[in-house]
Amino acid sequence: MPLKWVLHWQPNAGTTVNTQILNEVTQCVESINGVKEGRWKATLTYYKPILRDQSQAPELPRDFLGISLPEQPNKYYFIIRGQRIVLEADSSIQTIMEKLQSYKSRVALYFEGFQYQLGDFQLRVGKVTPTHSDNLRGIIMEVEYLPLSSMDKSRQVMEEFVDIWQEAISKRSLPGHFMHMEPNFVEYGLSDHYSSQHTAVQYATVMAQLIATQSVQAVRN
Repeated sequence: MPLKWVLHWQPNAGTTVNTQILNEVTQCVESINGVKEGRWKATLTYYKPILRDQSQAPELPRDFLGISLPEQPNKYYFIIRGQRIVLEADSSIQTIMEKLQSYKSRVALYFEGFQYQLGDFQLRVGKVTPTHSDNLRGIIMEVEYLPLSSMDKSRQVMEEFVDIWQEAISKRSLPGHFMHMEPNFVEYGLSDHYSSQHTAVQYATVMAQLIATQSVQAVRN
């Protein structure tokens, strides 16, 4: 499958994300001739174990993430960041988990917005919100390079595209910038050939960064 980078909006110190920034980012994509193709949505859920007996605690992962991706509607992905494990399962696993009552959903987030075509690139720009709220938690952008699936071979063209994008967004003088934090995929047992598991790991990394950023802001406030 085509290679993809997942970037997130990093606000400047003392600032927070807001819908005005999201609107400006969306307008920026359209200003560099991005053709709007429709909406997209991913869901990320943070699970915690239900301990009926405290002796179970060492046997179960303390927490893990589950994610559904729009390009793989029949699949569900689990990421245990502490052990660097990523698993692909059938989407029906969510129903099985509900019936087993071994884990419960603590936090669920939607990543949703619009998809754009820009030459050989596909961009998805969207907001991060809790499932039962419109409270904006972050801004996300996927950059997908359609011709290649090798991370190594596509690195230069991806870096060049992101540089052009950062230059375009900087002209709007917004209080922040997009960040790309590439996980160490080898630690998760993933190869250079890109897959949806790579995307799931990137979303888990972005989730951790969003939580860390909000924790720092909470301390400052």
